[in-house]
Amino acid sequence: MRVVSLIFGILAALGLVLGFLPLFGWLNWIVVLPPALLGLVFGALSRDRGATTLSAVVTAIALLRLFLGGGVI
Repeated sequence: MRVVSLIFGILAALGLVLGFLPLFGWLNWIVVLPPALLGLVFGALSRDRGATTLSAVVTAIALLRLFLGGGVI
């Protein structure tokens, strides 16, 4: 489960970079948040602090980006 959590976290982080480009903020809903939340769950189940932290940081940044862009009201 550690590897799965880390893979989800890395994929979400790569999608987050793409989501920062103008007109691609909607990708945070589809490409970033679901894998980041899955990585957070799998990291918590496997008790791996590194993968859990990565997924938590990616989730927080994606939610902040959506909040500032008006995607979350």
